Amino acid sequence: MGIVDDGLNRAVQRAFTRPIPKSAGAQMRYLVKQLKGTGPVAQQLGVSQRTVERYVKDQLRRPRPDLAQRLADAVRERWQPRVRAQARRQAATSTGVVVDVRARFGFTAAPGSTDDARLRHITLALPPQYAARLFDAQDAGASEQQLRDLAGQALGEVYFQDGGRRAQGLGVEFTDIEQMEFDL
Repeated sequence: MGIVDDGLNRAVQRAFTRPIPKSAGAQMRYLVKQLKGTGPVAQQLGVSQRTVERYVKDQLRRPRPDLAQRLADAVRERWQPRVRAQARRQAATSTGVVVDVRARFGFTAAPGSTDDARLRHITLALPPQYAARLFDAQDAGASEQQLRDLAGQALGEVYFQDGGRRAQGLGVEFTDIEQMEFDL
């Protein structure tokens, strides 16, 4: 996972209408129900099937920190799939996404008119077509670099070129991402 991929996933997770189960036993029971058995849950989490059964029966209550994180991530990945799909569909068709990024932006333009890259903090609402591109690429299994390139292209077109109304032929270089957050 990378910065852009994780940011998109966190934005979709904020659309959940109910929080994920809090206790380890409730999380295990949810996963057992979703994966239809303790064997697949044990295999995914990297623990024994008997350990999963103990959590399901509340004989074990507090997992070690690394297991607790894997467990919460596995539940969050499967939690409210219809709500997640609806939030992504709405962002891709009507509302778009808001991106808050701190990264290095540089420009290449006509000969003799370049601007060196500098660190910028930009908060910008991206139109739905850019959100659709990002979600489609994420669904297609795009690499982190491909997602960064798409995000950089979207920021360049919307922020710097103002949708084609200015800075024609400006090439935006998007590197050294320090922080990137998305919101639906």
